Amino acid sequence: MINWLWVFLGGGIGSMCRFALAQKLNYTGQEYVIFPYGTLLANILSCFVLGILIEKQFSHQLTENYRLLLITGFCGGFSTFSTFSYEIYIYMQKGQLLPGLGYTFLSLVSGIAAIIIGIKLYQIFL
Repeated sequence: MINWLWVFLGGGIGSMCRFALAQKLNYTGQEYVIFPYGTLLANILSCFVLGILIEKQFSHQLTENYRLLLITGFCGGFSTFSTFSYEIYIYMQKGQLLPGLGYTFLSLVSGIAAIIIGIKLYQIFL
């Protein structure tokens, strides 16, 4: 039962961080901005943190409780596939296929790069 609590706490903190970024960067008053910077930044940062944490786990420096709190909970709550997918849907609805494809490509490439950078930085510095 305690495992559920770790995931719950981490997910809540991650979700609140993502919410704060979205409120600060995705909206101007009541209107949605042209590009979803908050979602992109949350996903990139989550991938970066995940890269570090995965490498820490592989080197047996992350306990099961911290894995649940940080990897499953925080990174799972901080990143968002559903919002990302909805934003692409909005681009499609508006007939903005090229910006939607650009956002998709940028998100995937930068997310993978952030994981790799997180892993490499952990290997170099820690």
